[in-house]
Amino acid sequence: MNDRIQRLRAAMERDGTDAVLLNSLTAIRYITGFTSDESVVAVTKTRCILVTDFRYTIQAKEQCGDRAEVLEAFGSKALELVWDVLQAEDVQTVGFEEDIVTVSLFRKYEASGFSFVPFAEQLNTLRLIKSADEIASLQKAQALADQTFTELLKVIHSGMTEKEVAAELAYIGAKLGSEGVSFETIVGSGPNGAMCHAIPGERKLQQGDLVVLDFGCLYNGYHSDMTRTFAVGKPDAFSEQIYNIVRTAQQRALDALRPGITGKQLDAIARDYIAEQGYGECFGHSLGHGFGLLIHESPRASATCDTVFEPGMTITVEPGIYIEGKLGVRIEDCCVVTENGYHDFCTSTKDLQVID
Repeated sequence: MNDRIQRLRAAMERDGTDAVLLNSLTAIRYITGFTSDESVVAVTKTRCILVTDFRYTIQAKEQCGDRAEVLEAFGSKALELVWDVLQAEDVQTVGFEEDIVTVSLFRKYEASGFSFVPFAEQLNTLRLIKSADEIASLQKAQALADQTFTELLKVIHSGMTEKEVAAELAYIGAKLGSEGVSFETIVGSGPNGAMCHAIPGERKLQQGDLVVLDFGCLYNGYHSDMTRTFAVGKPDAFSEQIYNIVRTAQQRALDALRPGITGKQLDAIARDYIAEQGYGECFGHSLGHGFGLLIHESPRASATCDTVFEPGMTITVEPGIYIEGKLGVRIEDCCVVTENGYHDFCTSTKDLQVID
C-alpha cells in the first residue's frame, strides 16, 4: 500500500497541491488500510497522519502499520490537530473530497485559513487500475456470490416472497464467508422485474414468472456484482425470446471487451443489438460500471463515456430488457480488462435456470 501514498503524492505534485485531506471510508481504507471512517487523514509531501479517537487507536495502529502516523484526538480537536500539522509543514493549498464533504464541514475548512481545492477526481483515478491483490479480493468476492447463487437455487421455490428470497440469499452468503451484501439486493419477480432496481416486496414467486436477481458479496472490503434471471416453472415462448436476446447482447459485448475499446463503444454493441431486435426503448440504463471498494466506480460503459479501457480496469456487462406490466430480464457479469481481453469473475451458468 505504500506505493499508493507515493502515487497520491505524485498526483498532488501534478496539481500543485501541498496536502490532501481524506474523509471517506473508501479513500482512507485505500491509502492507509484503516477500515473505519471515524477518522481523518492528511497526506502532505512528507507525512501521512491519521487522526482518530481513543476507541479506534489500537485498530488503526494495527491496520496502518508504517503507512500512517496514528494520532489521537476527539471531535473538533481532530481538525485542530490536522491544522497544526499542516501549518508545521508550511502547507498552503489542500485538496479535499468535494463529493462527500458536507457544507458544515467545509465551513470549518474555510475557517482554517488554508486554500482548498477539489481533489475527488484525482483520488478516484488512483483506484482506476486494480492491483493484483485487489483483483484477487474481487475474484474471491465473486466466487462467494457464485456459490451463494448455486445454493440459493436449491432452496427457493414458488410461494416465497421477494423479501424471503433476499433474506435467504444474505443468510447463505454470510454462512459461506461473505462480509455482507455488496448493496441492497434486487429481487423483481414477474411484472416487478420491469423495475430495474426493484425493492424486494411481499409479492410471491408464481409459476410462469421470470425473476431478476441482482446481488453481490463482499470480501476484504471489495464488491462483486452479478445478475441472473431465472424462471419459476416452465417459461413461455415470449419470456424465452426476451431472455435469449439479452443473453446474445451480453455475449456480443463480452466478445468485444479488450484494451483500447471505449465505454461508449462497448455500450453501443449491446444497445444496437437490442434495438435491432425491436426492444431499444426497453433498455434504458447504461451497459455497465466499474467496481472495487465501491460498488459503482469508474470507468463506465455508457453512451457518454469516452474512457479508453486499459488492463486492470474493472467493468460490469449487464444489458437488460424491461417491459412494463410483463417482465424484466437482465444478465450481468463482473469482469477485469486484461492485456489480451478480459477475465470474467463470474462462473454461474447463463442458461435459463428453472425452479419449481
